[in-house]
Amino acid sequence: MSAMTRVSTLGFLLAALTAGCQSSGDQRPVAPAPAQVVKVDQDGVQRVTVLAGSYFFKPSRVVVKANTPVEIIASREAGMVPHDLVIQSPDGGTLVQQDLATEPRKIAFTPRKPGKYPMYCSKKPPLMASHRERGMEGVLEVVP
Repeated sequence: MSAMTRVSTLGFLLAALTAGCQSSGDQRPVAPAPAQVVKVDQDGVQRVTVLAGSYFFKPSRVVVKANTPVEIIASREAGMVPHDLVIQSPDGGTLVQQDLATEPRKIAFTPRKPGKYPMYCSKKPPLMASHRERGMEGVLEVVP
């Protein structure tokens, strides 16, 4: 094999590998999902189910009331890619950093301050963009 052929083959393999690493980000929903306005259950708790997948959260926008307990039932799609759920607003009563599994996990907190808070995955493979940079983020909106 000539040096030129080796370079061409190496370039093709590198391009194919790079495209393969980026293709899973294309699995995100194209249109922004509508907000999930969470209702208060009879026991006074707002409950919502959130699914993490290939660089998305579903729903990606969750609206809850301030000073009312919230339970997020969070899980991730099956597969090898790890995900977590992070929402940080110390002054607003919300500090969440939970690794996700295929089995649902309950995350409980009571948001105190109205506002819009980022909801994202903090995972970052070596030498690649973080999941958040690849679009795995949403919003927790706290209303009065």
